[in-house]
Amino acid sequence: MKHLFAFFMFAVLFSSCDNNSNKAKKLVDLIPSNATLVIKSKNIEGLKSGLKSNTLIDKLSSYSEFKNLEQNFKPLDYFNPNSDVLICLNKDANDSLEFSVISRFHKDIFKTDSIPNIISETVSSKTKSITKSTINNKIIYSAIVDSIFIASNRLKILESSIENNNTVDDEFRKIYSTTDNSKTFSIISKSKGQNYFPKAFVSDSLNNLQFSNYLMLDVDVLQDDILSNGITKATDSSQSLINSFKGTFPQENLISKISPKDTDAFVSYTFNDIKIFKENLDKFYPKDSTEIETEIFDNIIEVGTLYSNNKTAVFFNSLDPTTTASNLDTSNPIETYRDIDVYEFKSPELISNYFSPLITNSSASNFVKIEDFFVFSNDIDFLKEIISNYQNNTTLFEQDHYSRIMQNLSDEASILIYGNASRLNTVLNTNFSEEKTLDLSGYQSSAIQYIYDTDFAHVNAIIKKHKAKRISNSISEETTITLEDDLLTNPQLVTNHTNNQKDIVVQDVKNNLYLISNDGKIYWKKQLEGKILGTIEQIDSYKNGRLQLVFATSNRVYVLDRNGKDVSGFPLKFNDQITQPLSVFDYDKKKNYRLLVTQGKSLLMYDKDGKIVKGFTYKKAPSTINTQPQHFRIGNKDYIVFSQGKKLEILDRTGKTRVKASTDIDFSNNNIYLYNNKFTTTTNNGVLIQIDQNGKFSSANLNLKENHKLTTTSKTLVTLSENKLDIKSKTVELDYGEYTEPQIFYIYDKIYVTTTDLQSKKIYLFDSQAKSIANFPIYGNSAIVLDNIDKDRNLEVVTKGDTNSIILYQIN
Repeated sequence: MKHLFAFFMFAVLFSSCDNNSNKAKKLVDLIPSNATLVIKSKNIEGLKSGLKSNTLIDKLSSYSEFKNLEQNFKPLDYFNPNSDVLICLNKDANDSLEFSVISRFHKDIFKTDSIPNIISETVSSKTKSITKSTINNKIIYSAIVDSIFIASNRLKILESSIENNNTVDDEFRKIYSTTDNSKTFSIISKSKGQNYFPKAFVSDSLNNLQFSNYLMLDVDVLQDDILSNGITKATDSSQSLINSFKGTFPQENLISKISPKDTDAFVSYTFNDIKIFKENLDKFYPKDSTEIETEIFDNIIEVGTLYSNNKTAVFFNSLDPTTTASNLDTSNPIETYRDIDVYEFKSPELISNYFSPLITNSSASNFVKIEDFFVFSNDIDFLKEIISNYQNNTTLFEQDHYSRIMQNLSDEASILIYGNASRLNTVLNTNFSEEKTLDLSGYQSSAIQYIYDTDFAHVNAIIKKHKAKRISNSISEETTITLEDDLLTNPQLVTNHTNNQKDIVVQDVKNNLYLISNDGKIYWKKQLEGKILGTIEQIDSYKNGRLQLVFATSNRVYVLDRNGKDVSGFPLKFNDQITQPLSVFDYDKKKNYRLLVTQGKSLLMYDKDGKIVKGFTYKKAPSTINTQPQHFRIGNKDYIVFSQGKKLEILDRTGKTRVKASTDIDFSNNNIYLYNNKFTTTTNNGVLIQIDQNGKFSSANLNLKENHKLTTTSKTLVTLSENKLDIKSKTVELDYGEYTEPQIFYIYDKIYVTTTDLQSKKIYLFDSQAKSIANFPIYGNSAIVLDNIDKDRNLEVVTKGDTNSIILYQIN
């Protein structure tokens, strides 16, 4: 591999780290002093998922370096950090990879008993016990230092860390402290004479220069996008490119306004004072003493290079174009094209001499003036192409893919580098030892910018797959989230109280619960005791607007905070099995929550602190409780309703019978609903049963088949019997299939009814008049959730895709 930065994309697939300060050491204290690249991740599961599902990184995995690294990092498959992780990388004198992994210790961080073909032995050390583990012929050394776990593929690195010989410098520590734990991961890199930073320039001569001494990037990895921001810094004495902008202020990068729409790449440099900028260039990159003094560049605030179809142009943006034109000698044009004169430039070497090393080997023998811009090239046809695109308003600035990436960037930057899909491929190849032609057709615009600020520069970078503008009344697939293991439950939405949007929760077959953002980023993964029963509810235990997740498994009741941590007093543990989903009641809407646990024939009522509610007196049902207890409020009265055996129980808050329903009912498998102020369900043979507040019984034969499905709101009743879906007495005949229970959503004063055919994997959506919503059915493999999950008013559909994936659609 040509430089170490390219290691990171693969390395993070296999490991993770923690920055929690303890009484003793911090993770940063154990970073090897020779590490040139450190990857920091707070959430290794989110990192793995992001890298696995990102379409660009999937293409990068074809490089042979990735395949070789997979073998080197194979031992890290067995590490299970549950907090922040640091992955520290370096190359030794023989150009071999050295790595270390650092994280807070916990008992399951390295479970050797689950590793096949492992050989473990203890290696003597001056101060600590070191374990040498051989896993499939790969050796890893590990130790515990002040409750911190550290592992490395080099014994000498581990010993140095243990013996406190590692001293990362103060500047590195300062930059490390600025990392953002909310991002997928962060990169901290330092250069020791060689440029280990990513090669982002479109010019090899610039890529080979030392850009700065330190770089920190916080990186968000989404399905189609990689977004980065951070800082870079050079010491005052170093010959680093970024120091050329010291003492200047960035200006607006305007070159896109004259760049043809099919521009491959451009590099734009800006400054408010060219004299200071020139002094910096000459200081760090001394020129030949015979350099000619000129006034041509006195009013320049932007300079750079355009690349298009193997053609090159150099451009200036002038504050005083009239003076610049007179200094360039525009008295005798050699031709005119579309009313714009083309001039000869008699000193093409002048540009290279003045702006080296930013611009080199310039052979621009002609130029044109377009508004405040002066564009130089030895290809007159290219200059004419620039003129025609400008006059036809078909510049890069006008293109949707360009304007979209600029939404993530600052208007003003000291350096702005842009590249289309072809140039992105070239830049990627520059960072690897192979030349590959990747299919990057969707990545029409990528950019990185550096914004100088006092003694460092802000860095923003974006690689974004372009999506066409959404068409009104269409459905667009926004993202697919892929997990390592198959899904056990259907995805569900919960409220994110930090941004008033919606997040996704789902459980996999290993009983891991995930909280995932609506753009596909995994916040955390938590191992549970068993499968979640029913749906997850949310409560505000502390009455401060911060929401917790509450639910039951077969032997636990969990309450989790926003970070996936157990709330004090939870989980509640039960020896006897919990047989129905947890019921959560808030009688008076005052956040005095009640948690009702069902165990066979018994009900146990707890408060929000996990304490038993002694005032709830219901003891035991004569038969097994076979529906989840529901709370309904009619007027000022509360009703707790469920079925047991052939009886409908209707209780008050204290568990005493409020309404006696004496009629025996041969209940179907449907829940109990409140419909038209009556407790409503169906029998096995398709009869609708209703009981009012006085215990009066009524029925209506709906001629529903066995295994029919029922759902209601207070005024809307929906049934599904074989292939017939009835919505408010209006019938839709569907294809025969295996349908999920219909669901009713009431959003923006409109009723939606949905069901999914699990055989054909089609999601159906109807309005209250049983009319299909436009563009449905769509692909899906589970019941859906329909809601507005972000800041716009468009509705989203969340469903299961493949066995281990979640699909998010938007209804436009």
